[in-house]
Amino acid sequence: MTVEDYRQLDLPDKPGVYRFIDEENQLLYVGKAKNLKKRVSSYFLKKKYDYYRIKVLVQKADRLEFTIVETEQDALLLENSIIKEFQPKYNIQLKDDKTYPYICIKKERFPRVFLTRKIINDGSEYLGPYTSVRKVKTILDLLKQLFPIRTCNFKLTEENINKGKFKVCLEFHMGNCLGPCEGLQSEEQYNANMAQLRHILKGNFSDVIQYLKEAMKAFAEKYEFEKANEFKYKLELLQQYQSKSTIVNPKLNNIEVYAMASDDVRYYINCFRIANGSIIQTKLVELTAKLNETKEEILSYGILKLRELLKSNYKDLIVPFEVVLSDTELRQAIPQRGDKLKLLELAQKNVQYYRNQQILKYAETSRNKKGMEVVAQIKSDFRLKELPFHIECFDNSNFQGAFPVASMVVFKNGKPSKQEYRHFNIKTVEGPDDYASMEEVVYRRYKRLVEEGESLPQLIIIDGGKGQLNAGKKALEKLEIYGQIAIAGIAKRLEEIFVPDDPYPLLISKKSPSLKVIQQIRNEAHRFAISFHRKKRSTGALKSELSDIEGIGPKSIEKLYQHFKSFKAIKNADLDELGKVINKTQAAKLKAHFEKS
Repeated sequence: MTVEDYRQLDLPDKPGVYRFIDEENQLLYVGKAKNLKKRVSSYFLKKKYDYYRIKVLVQKADRLEFTIVETEQDALLLENSIIKEFQPKYNIQLKDDKTYPYICIKKERFPRVFLTRKIINDGSEYLGPYTSVRKVKTILDLLKQLFPIRTCNFKLTEENINKGKFKVCLEFHMGNCLGPCEGLQSEEQYNANMAQLRHILKGNFSDVIQYLKEAMKAFAEKYEFEKANEFKYKLELLQQYQSKSTIVNPKLNNIEVYAMASDDVRYYINCFRIANGSIIQTKLVELTAKLNETKEEILSYGILKLRELLKSNYKDLIVPFEVVLSDTELRQAIPQRGDKLKLLELAQKNVQYYRNQQILKYAETSRNKKGMEVVAQIKSDFRLKELPFHIECFDNSNFQGAFPVASMVVFKNGKPSKQEYRHFNIKTVEGPDDYASMEEVVYRRYKRLVEEGESLPQLIIIDGGKGQLNAGKKALEKLEIYGQIAIAGIAKRLEEIFVPDDPYPLLISKKSPSLKVIQQIRNEAHRFAISFHRKKRSTGALKSELSDIEGIGPKSIEKLYQHFKSFKAIKNADLDELGKVINKTQAAKLKAHFEKS
């Protein structure tokens, strides 16, 4: 790889794992990074290589792949699992079978909780891995203080306890155990503590905090302040504890995770392979739809392609939505919560980042480079979470409640996409109610997109102030997609930008190119709405009394309505006023008609 190859990658400033791969598709080296961009740049941007090995590695590499993760600890765990699975040539070889520690909750009566490096399939529960033995011991010490648990390995069957085979040990006298071995603590009480302990280890603190607060309050109300203070101390310990990484779970084994993103032309499908709770391999394919295939058909083909490339025999798949697969033995899961959902979200984050980079790369090699710069500026000025490649803008138009219509214009990559413009006839609103009209058209537009599974825009612009903006927000809330799409309003009077739930406008420089583009989009929506409204109003006017007058045609009627705004004003105008809008002959005929009628 060359410096130019590296610069085309445009890596993110996020933690992750990078992989150097040669021309024969062999993995040369795996590395972790707290910041991918800074770490990988050190291989290319230094004037002198620190080591000859690094120079050779870079020269032999044909390409570089990377995976984004949430934390530096996640990167360490993922790097470790990939090294152990593929043993890359330029990584330091692992000389022993040492692995990261886990916390084991033993499957037995009065379960023990302890550190282990070995996973045994005996039904016990394993949580981890952790990147530090010290951290595991700190967690176990915390758990022991919060919920006393036994450390002995006695077989505490009901029969053995009733026979009095065991005696309490020093741990009981120190307050670290409540003596289940002598029947001093019931199994029900012990399991209640274990339930809270599991919540902590899995990062579900809210239930445990609520439990501790209620216990503290109950003891305080009974004036048992010493006991209440114990629970207060436990609560403070828990609030200081930071939960472990959630990228892995040893129960997840031999699973593939699929995520998909598209840019309306190309589809990107990403696969994570999970073994023994760790991500061991990632692969991405790019597909182009040919015959208006559905997203389900695209994902189905992508899964088939990726499984072929990976020579996969895994039977369990995690997918964002259900697809039809030719292999009936494959089992699909669409997670709603837990570690599986977190893995799916991580896969989605990676494919989404790749999609955005491909769009930017396309823009840089086309005439649309300036448009991409504007898109980036809009993201910054509007404080968006993602680049607004797809923007839609709505505007209403009516005349004193008559002929109500609305328009929607679409801008993609900072440019108009005129084939996607839409007109709306207002169907449910009577009279001049701009707010209700705006709510109706926004609801109709995105209800259809959601039902058809089409991609949503990254930004919605409402032509109007806070009232119209709140109407658009209300429509999105009805569809339960508010928060998935950014929405903003542009007020006509001062050209101010408003966002929901903020009484103050965004502070955007009047010279900012992003504001100029938003104004251009708003003006285009206004033009498109007005043209449709005029056409509809003209059609309505043809059916009016004016169309029955000889010598007064549709264009003259349109001019009269534009100038006088209403039929009553036209009827009350004198001959001179009418002569300024239409010719004198027409004005005379019009006046004579009104006088006669």
